Amino acid sequence: MKDIMGLMKQAQGLQQKMADMQAELETLEVEGTSGGGVVKVVATAKGNVKTVSIDPSLMVPDEKEVLEDLIIAALNDARGRGERLMQERMADLTKGLPIPPGLKLF
Repeated sequence: MKDIMGLMKQAQGLQQKMADMQAELETLEVEGTSGGGVVKVVATAKGNVKTVSIDPSLMVPDEKEVLEDLIIAALNDARGRGERLMQERMADLTKGLPIPPGLKLF
């Protein structure tokens, strides 16, 4: 019975730490880039886009599709960086806990 109580206490502590981490990820920012840095996107680690920066050299009417592709690439880059940051934080948070392989907590 002691083991179950200890496990419950660990689970409650983990739940609070996860809530704290989720709140922190809303404030942490990642930057995604494309085209060698001519398009930059800043987003939270949770994926909320904050800013988009486009180099003026890309403002050519005939190259609208190129610009659109670069924006998508920068957004995807920022999303990927945010996901990696979340995975790193989760790994630190659950280090040493007996969590079955493959179990996703977020």
